[in-house]
Amino acid sequence: MEVKAKAKHIRISPRKVRLVASLIRGMEVVRASDQLKFINKQAAAPIAKLLNSVVANATNNFELEKSNLYIKEIRVDEGATLKRWMPKARGRATPIRKRTSHISVVLDELVASGKVKAKKQKLEAPIKLDSKLKEDEGVKIKEEKGKTLTNEEKEEKGKTIHDPRMEGKSHHAKIEGKSSAGIVRKMFQRKSG
Repeated sequence: MEVKAKAKHIRISPRKVRLVASLIRGMEVVRASDQLKFINKQAAAPIAKLLNSVVANATNNFELEKSNLYIKEIRVDEGATLKRWMPKARGRATPIRKRTSHISVVLDELVASGKVKAKKQKLEAPIKLDSKLKEDEGVKIKEEKGKTLTNEEKEEKGKTIHDPRMEGKSHHAKIEGKSSAGIVRKMFQRKSG
């Protein structure tokens, strides 16, 4: 069973990344991750991160064991090149090409386990918003026809929602009884003299 992952637009040139990629090609995942910890190259960090991502995909989605996986294929392709300029002597501008790379990894099993499909993930149904939302003291409640509210729902209906994100931001937050029009007036006020 093959498991794949990609990392795109890594800000290291492909030639430098290929040096690290060629070291771990064909290795078992456990040995490759140990190898990447001790390689003194900048490209080792994004490759290790991608390898951990592929292993997580294999263990969570396909229920494969980490010890049974090896790197079947690791490919480093050239990404978009950022073009910059540097001033040189006599008013010249010389180009600088900042290269990026795309890394793709394919893992496979050492001993086939027979698992072919990904496990099915339980998806929750999306919440439907009704156009008839009733606001009661800051709490939005959707009323359905023919449904009676329980005691807990009635208690929740009377509560107000406190948003902690707006604490300490008095110039942005709406304060009860006051409007934020004064702030806008201050911002666009004409300066005379």
